[in-house]
Amino acid sequence: MKTVIARAEGAALTWAKEYILNGEVVAFHTETVYGLGADARSDNAVKRIFQLKGRPADNPLIVHVHKDYDIASLVDYVPPYAEALKREYLPGPLTMVFPSKGKVSALVSCGLQTLAVRVPSSVTAQAFLKEADIPIAAPSANLSKHVSPVTARHVYDDFAGKIPLILDGGECSGGIESTVLDCTGEVPQILRAGLVTQEMIARVAGDCGVYRMKSGEKPKSPGMAYQHYSPRCATAYYPQEELAAAVERYQREEQAGNRPCFLCESELACGALSAFCTLDLGHTGKEMARRLYALLRRGEEISGILIAIEPKEKGGVMEGVLNRLTRACRGNGNEA
Repeated sequence: MKTVIARAEGAALTWAKEYILNGEVVAFHTETVYGLGADARSDNAVKRIFQLKGRPADNPLIVHVHKDYDIASLVDYVPPYAEALKREYLPGPLTMVFPSKGKVSALVSCGLQTLAVRVPSSVTAQAFLKEADIPIAAPSANLSKHVSPVTARHVYDDFAGKIPLILDGGECSGGIESTVLDCTGEVPQILRAGLVTQEMIARVAGDCGVYRMKSGEKPKSPGMAYQHYSPRCATAYYPQEELAAAVERYQREEQAGNRPCFLCESELACGALSAFCTLDLGHTGKEMARRLYALLRRGEEISGILIAIEPKEKGGVMEGVLNRLTRACRGNGNEA
């Protein structure tokens, strides 16, 4: 199979719809990361997503729809606070989980009685979703456990020859996956941190909790249970207070010929670590979110071991950044 990269216009949108309605999988740009989309109503199409990614069968998917789609046709009840959140933040990087009406394949939610729904703001995503005009199941367009893609080339690197089409919208501006919010209770609960923060949700909804997954519990949303976002090189992770130990580690790795590289915020990249090979995450939470995945992929290209230094900034968008950074650089058998 030949994989074509094309802008979401004209013939490419026609091809995309034809592929989707014939059970194929199409990758498409969103404002967060690229998605790997298929007809959410079809068991076979949804199975194809899991097969292509090598995704665990109990890790739910998110359904994507265009801004004019009737979400009420897919879900049973949207509480008033969720209606307020929709008005404030959609289209945008917020996924909301509701009781499902069972209108899509049960494989999407992995047997749960809920459905995660998202309305992306990306012009490319909106054009594709409007053209298809059906619910599209779509996880991030990367092989399972690999770093999520923020360019069409990243998608191509993982799926060349395996999918027919990648709808190119340029580099993703958000950089980390959407916030996933459980809207099935009286108070919304964050299942996965992202660009729409707990404070932003609470300001509109009146309150917002953070769900803590229990041992042995089935995941309620993507990004809860598994190691994710890992570059194809060894990694290590150090808190700021262990910077001296991180430098020692770098020097040991360099002497052993392992091509180390630091991944750190601008203050360190331009300061204490400026004499070393460094990848600069940026100054602010939004900047670090936007750069993170591209730099993790760059790190696997240029280094034998990527040594991440925990940023000083905490809270807000950084909850999502730190969630991804620690999952990427810890737990793979190569951590500090």
